[in-house]
Amino acid sequence: MTSLAERIEHASTRITKLVFPQDTNPIGTLYGGTALQWMDEVAFLTATRFARQQVVTVSMDRVDFKVPIPQGAIVELIGEVRRVGRTSMTIQVRILLEDAMVGTQELAIEGSLVMVAVGADMKPVPLSA
Repeated sequence: MTSLAERIEHASTRITKLVFPQDTNPIGTLYGGTALQWMDEVAFLTATRFARQQVVTVSMDRVDFKVPIPQGAIVELIGEVRRVGRTSMTIQVRILLEDAMVGTQELAIEGSLVMVAVGADMKPVPLSA
């Protein structure tokens, strides 16, 4: 039997992306909407890996854009389970901007998303034990 702490640890998700021209606005920085889409994808993967059930996004809370992300940048998205309820879980997602030449990372964007486990009828169901 896997403990809750082990399930949370194993659900942690990391994805590295390159910011392409089509991901950027006219001033050459990552579109906010693209960043939100990436965050939703990482939250979905993290929640699915934790729950091993179908999940959907029900809310995004307090997304902070701290520094601009330029075209050509390498970013790392990290999703982690922060809270587990009966049918829902809160996933924190951070986007780190990496200096490719030095290897340092800086927090660029962070936010939390609430994901809910759903059944075939798209109604909330309890998270698996």
